[in-house]
Amino acid sequence: MLQDSEKQWSETEKQIAQQALQTAHQRETSALIANIRDRASSLTELEDLWYLHDLLSTKRHEIDGKYEYNQSTIVFDFARLVKEGWLRLEDIQGLKPETLSKISVLARM
Repeated sequence: MLQDSEKQWSETEKQIAQQALQTAHQRETSALIANIRDRASSLTELEDLWYLHDLLSTKRHEIDGKYEYNQSTIVFDFARLVKEGWLRLEDIQGLKPETLSKISVLARM
């Protein structure tokens, strides 16, 4: 069960959270574009093309779901993004210290 302090985020915290999601999304999509560009430049067979298609389909589904702002799961979402390297704790400075601590601990699990 969430503590009351986690249920009630200030408008500033909500803005920080939304900006952090945008930042992480930009980082991940930029890395994906660079990866796809590299792979596309070395296509030699039809199977390579189908692999690239499947990769893009999978990544689209994964990314679309990962970056939806959901207040009830945002701490876990941020922990996942930190763990994956798309978000840094500095990107979410301004959130309550206990929230930052929880995200940090979860990211190390």
